[in-house]
Amino acid sequence: MIDMYAEATPISDALSLEPVGEVTIRGWIHRKRSSGGKIFIVVRDRSGAMQCVADRSTIGTGSWSSLEPAYLESAIILRGVLVEDPRAPGGREMKVSEAVVFNSSEQFPITEYQSTELLLDMRHLWLRSSRMRDIMMARASIFGYARRFLDDNGFIEISPPLITKAGGETGANLFELDYFGSKAYMTESSQLYAEAMIYSLEKVYSLAPSYRAEKSRTVKHLAEYWHLEPEMAFYNNKMSMELQERLVSTIANRLAGEHEGLLKRLNVEIDPLLAIKPPFKRMSYEEAIDLLNQKGAKKVWGDDLGVEEERLLTEDEENPLFVYNWPKEIKAFYMPVNPDDPRTVLCSDLQAPGGHGEIIGGSERIWNLEELTARMEELKLKRENYAWYTDLRRFGSVPHAGFGMGMERVIKWLLRLDHIRDAIPFPRVINRAYP
Repeated sequence: MIDMYAEATPISDALSLEPVGEVTIRGWIHRKRSSGGKIFIVVRDRSGAMQCVADRSTIGTGSWSSLEPAYLESAIILRGVLVEDPRAPGGREMKVSEAVVFNSSEQFPITEYQSTELLLDMRHLWLRSSRMRDIMMARASIFGYARRFLDDNGFIEISPPLITKAGGETGANLFELDYFGSKAYMTESSQLYAEAMIYSLEKVYSLAPSYRAEKSRTVKHLAEYWHLEPEMAFYNNKMSMELQERLVSTIANRLAGEHEGLLKRLNVEIDPLLAIKPPFKRMSYEEAIDLLNQKGAKKVWGDDLGVEEERLLTEDEENPLFVYNWPKEIKAFYMPVNPDDPRTVLCSDLQAPGGHGEIIGGSERIWNLEELTARMEELKLKRENYAWYTDLRRFGSVPHAGFGMGMERVIKWLLRLDHIRDAIPFPRVINRAYP
């Protein structure tokens, strides 16, 4: 009998193995049918799928008895000889000599043409689909490319807290919790803590969850998402934007260069990803409002951009687009006033092309104590919750800048997903916290 812990060959390797010979594979039954004393099984593992054929006249009784009643998604290990067959997935199939079903599934509850809600209710099982597997593999690579880029550019990864007394933006839209009898919040950004770290490490980043209690029902909003937040001492907004475009283009180019097969399975074109190169187009907020109104939108100074405005703004773009120097009133308390136009602050948002929305928000940070406290008083923020943050401006403060990248929005854009919920294994949206 096959040892279930024995070394097995990944299916992708078995499909290209030279010379063709006997192998052991393991995985789950993806497809199954019987005909004329034969059982045809498509077995999948994380690397691919292979057709395997068990012939009752040549396979052992125990192996046949194990295979015959097995449902889809049963866990299985097979040994056999590979043969070339152009009709089979990957051009090869296995002639099975021995099989063990070491966990026989019940009738699998997901069949073809299921509703979106059912697939979300059964997300724990739908993650086994080939599409979700490919998206999750791409997600892992995108996270890795981002980390590697920052590591290679002298950044140090830090580990910020996710429970906080202070909000990172305006203090609104936070998930509140009882923290041993006092009020605390799930963080909406790790930026403030990253700022504390630049005074020893200079260039840092965190890659951690953030939480937004926004009652938004759009294709680009999550209540819990993964947030890449670099923070850089001695940087201004221009330098930050240049870093952002290098980071984004590196991620897109590496994804296209290293995952051609996966992207093709997801119907994502390779060439547009390879063509993403710095510099990205830059447009002031005022210019963006003018362009939107030329396209039929009715926007006035001080308006934020919604889903439709982001689509109009980027519908003709192939690369991401920077919109910089936004109105002070709609941006966070820590952004410094633009000396050339006091109505605005020194910040930028990076919009993905094709209406996929804002993927990065960044700015310089106020590093002068008096300016910061005046802005906090203007917004009526509780000084006691930010005492430690203002301390950073008392002891050796320096000019600095940073940005936050929403990883699921980047994944949605790069993989051309219809909805952001498919960019994360277990999406948390306004009407769903299960499973």
